[in-house]
Amino acid sequence: MANIKELKEYASINNIPIMQDEGIDFLTTFIIKKQIKKILEIGTAIGYSAIMMARLSEDIHITTIERDEERYMEALKNIKKFDLEDRITLIFNDALNVKLDEEYDLIFIDAAKGKNKDFFTHFENNLSMNGYIITDNMYFHGYVNQDEEEIPSKNILGIVRKIKDYTYFLENHMLYKTTIYNVGDGVAVTERRG
Repeated sequence: MANIKELKEYASINNIPIMQDEGIDFLTTFIIKKQIKKILEIGTAIGYSAIMMARLSEDIHITTIERDEERYMEALKNIKKFDLEDRITLIFNDALNVKLDEEYDLIFIDAAKGKNKDFFTHFENNLSMNGYIITDNMYFHGYVNQDEEEIPSKNILGIVRKIKDYTYFLENHMLYKTTIYNVGDGVAVTERRG
C-alpha cells in the first residue's frame, strides 16, 4: 500500500521541491470548502500535491503538467501506486506548449517560479467563471521579503524580481483580485472581480 510519508521522504532525499505541510493543508482545505472538482496543476514534480488533492474526494479530477522526464516518470509510478490513474491525467510537456479546451474550477501554479505570469496568462482562459488560480512559493523561501543586497546569488535575485513582478501584476489586475496568505512558502489565491 502506498503511503504519503514515503513520497515526502523521497522528495526530501532527492531535493525535489514539494509543498510545505502548512501550504498543502491550506490548499486541500480550500478545495473542500469551495467544493472544487476539476483542477489543472502546472508543475507535477513527483505527483505529491496531485495525489493529496485527488484523495480528498472521488469527484475530483486533475490534469497535471510536468516537463522534467525523470519527475514525470516518478509521478506516473506514484499515481499508479495510489490507484489514481483514472482521476489524475499526467501530461509530459512544457506547460507553455500545452493547449487545453476544458475549463477548471482551480488552476494551481507550482512550477518554474520565474514563469508564473506566463503560466497565468497562458491558462487564464481555462478558468471557469467562478474558479480560482492558486500560486505557491510567493515568498520563495523568504528571499522575496529580504533586501536585494542580502540575496546570495544573481540567479535567486532574478527569480525574486520575477516573483515581485508577478505579485505586482496580480495586485494591479483589473479583472482579478488576489490575496496572499502567510502560510507555507506564501500562497496567492486569485479570483475574478465581481
